[in-house]
Amino acid sequence: MSSENRPAAEGGKDRGSLSDRLRHELKTFGLTALFFLCWIGALLFVKHLLLEEYGIRFDRLSVAFVGALILSKVVLVLELVPLGSWVESKPAWVDVILRTVLYSLGVALVMLLEKGFEGRHEFGGFVPSLQAVFEHTDIQHVYVNIVCISGALFIFNILSVLQCYLGEGGLLRLFFEPLPRTPKAR
Repeated sequence: MSSENRPAAEGGKDRGSLSDRLRHELKTFGLTALFFLCWIGALLFVKHLLLEEYGIRFDRLSVAFVGALILSKVVLVLELVPLGSWVESKPAWVDVILRTVLYSLGVALVMLLEKGFEGRHEFGGFVPSLQAVFEHTDIQHVYVNIVCISGALFIFNILSVLQCYLGEGGLLRLFFEPLPRTPKAR
């Protein structure tokens, strides 16, 4: 994950050549997009299985791909936003919870606006369409999406904090190197 981006303004340190920085940003974006693509893909797969039971065809892989790209970029940009000195003086879990709540509220807002925009012709405008979202059973799908994406954001923020502590590449080493030998229980 890319928590090495959190407060990146470290006295203007030179971070290498333009090509190195671009390669680093693309790698960070790619890993983040892959993370969110797995979460959104799993969500859509579960929806597919549930709807298949009722004979409803549901193929939205392109939605997962586009959603993962957009969510990745937004999250990476928001990671650069400091939450203030109060949060910096608190344990890491405060940063994780606060970022998760803020990001999840943003996701909820975007999803509700999207639903309002989608139905504006059917309901005679944006506001009536938004009202219809809350009165229609479709709101349950919005809630499911918000809960699942919030879970992904929570795990992402935990991994970002771990990456801060482990240093660059530490998180990948943690999962791709063998476990250290532990003394056998007596």
